[in-house]
Amino acid sequence: MPRKSIPDPVSPSPQRLGPHRLSPSPRRGEGARHSTSFPLAALRRGGQGERFRRKLLAWYARAARDLPWRRTRDPYRVLVSEVMLQQTQVSRVAEYYPRFLERFPDLGSLASAPARAVREAWDGLGYYARARNLHALARRVAGRGEGGRGVTGTGVAKLPEDPEELITLPGIGRYTAGAIASFAYEKPVPAVDTNVARVIRRVFFGERSTRQRIIPQRLIWSLAAALVPRDGKRAWKFNQAMMELGALICTARKPKCGECPVRVGCRTGRRIYRERGNEKRET
Repeated sequence: MPRKSIPDPVSPSPQRLGPHRLSPSPRRGEGARHSTSFPLAALRRGGQGERFRRKLLAWYARAARDLPWRRTRDPYRVLVSEVMLQQTQVSRVAEYYPRFLERFPDLGSLASAPARAVREAWDGLGYYARARNLHALARRVAGRGEGGRGVTGTGVAKLPEDPEELITLPGIGRYTAGAIASFAYEKPVPAVDTNVARVIRRVFFGERSTRQRIIPQRLIWSLAAALVPRDGKRAWKFNQAMMELGALICTARKPKCGECPVRVGCRTGRRIYRERGNEKRET
């Protein structure tokens, strides 16, 4: 499944992303509409979050795909994979990813490359604004300026660790900032793409509930932040597992509820099983 961030704009404004700053107070009137179905307090109080994490991580240990970007903690390689995975099938990224890294093995080589060379290496992946933003990011971080227009950069060809710093870079939105911080630096922060948001909505809110009204993104991110383990290595696995569950099992059109490792605690899964049980009794 292509990975879609929620949201990941081309020119984002800075947002606060620390693990304790992802739970803003609801807007006026919002608490009344969502207090009965928003399970954040129950997660913290009743151990539901730990049971969910334990089952999910056990499944991931058995079922995770062996993808090249999961074998590295190099921030640049993680960055390249995350940018490529936006709106692009995993199988196609797996084809382009090693070729791009062979041509531009680090931020410095990408920063010093002419724009035409970067475009050529990206040719066939589509969404070429991603390549332009990646190139501009490399120039800024490597200290060569953004597109030669006087932005001096840091002088050090290394990506920052803090999501709040990452989100100020060209093409980096809230999801990508969290993903780089988690997958490269093992920071215990959430990374919510379309797959993760779908899992959270179905498991903790219930699919029928989400059809009746839109669950605000601040609630999705707050719940994701509450679920992420505090241990960095475990947080890395958890965020990968959430994406994997959404990509392989909790898919958009035909979810495989019978194969889901967290179906017992899933509001949507429980409803489906109850309805199927009633249908069998009626027949």
